[in-house]
Amino acid sequence: MYFLNNSNKMFFTFILFFSTLIAISSNSWFGCWIGLEINLLSFIPLISSPFNLLASEASLKYFLIQSIASINFLFVILLKMTFFKNFLMDNFFSIMISSSMLMKMGSAPFHFWFPNIVEGLSWFNNFILMTWQKITPMILLSYYFNKNFLYTMIIFNIIIGAIGGLNQISLRKLMAFSSINNLGWMLFAIMISENLWIFYFTMYSFLISIMCFFFFNLNMFFINQLFINNISPLIKINLLINFLSLGGLPPFLGFFPKWIMINFLMNNKFYLLTFLFVMMSLIIIFFYIRITYTCLMLNYFKMKWLKISLKNNFLWLMNFFSLISIMGMILSTFLFL
Repeated sequence: MYFLNNSNKMFFTFILFFSTLIAISSNSWFGCWIGLEINLLSFIPLISSPFNLLASEASLKYFLIQSIASINFLFVILLKMTFFKNFLMDNFFSIMISSSMLMKMGSAPFHFWFPNIVEGLSWFNNFILMTWQKITPMILLSYYFNKNFLYTMIIFNIIIGAIGGLNQISLRKLMAFSSINNLGWMLFAIMISENLWIFYFTMYSFLISIMCFFFFNLNMFFINQLFINNISPLIKINLLINFLSLGGLPPFLGFFPKWIMINFLMNNKFYLLTFLFVMMSLIIIFFYIRITYTCLMLNYFKMKWLKISLKNNFLWLMNFFSLISIMGMILSTFLFL
């Protein structure tokens, strides 16, 4: 990876991981806030680049949004310390803290910054933003939340994440809306139990890492780049498998955490929410299939010397990941036996 031969990037990556541990292991709200601030100040040097105007713009936007959310969070902490004995304010405090955390994660309806910033980042930075940067806010959110408010946010996330991705031509924005949709699932998972959230989050991180690794190696940022005739059929089939796994189609690994979630929803009589989750997942799968179908069926010819293929070790790795995606469901069924 590019940061391994850059000492600055290595240092800030280490601080980024360390700050998350500070925030989630802190025993006071102030400690959590300090962890979040260190996290923000370590992520900005990773995403800003003097050679890329889009990345510089994205880092400035990210800083502004995260600062607003942090100020909001700090304001609520101070209020909570002032009105410590006032239980009537509890709902207000929980909604305000939840809103700050949701804004930091790029959750709907505070999501408008998220696709814009994603568009200016490299695939590796996108991977960090869509996975690691969600850990701290999500865990802080689980400490103190308002159930009804969170149910509303979950519905917002799954609907906006599905509808927003329909008219996108940028792969990065598509991944961003997919991330918003998955955030709805993760919010519900953390309301059930932290273990279920860890499981769902691990699976989601694994699948998103495959997609980011794939697009990074092929140097692809837009859907029409996938229609080039010279991409080898094996790469296209791997792409199909991993897209469908990320969408949560039954034979693949990505369906397993969703299956557990749907199981819980049905057992606890959340029928309307189950219906919404399943229908919005179908829309997500629809636009994934639309990409993979056109990628496999439509081709436009390029010069013979423009041969797109992965280096041998990367191709082996992609085949291995795809095998895990296919075998995942078979392995997971053994857990129920």
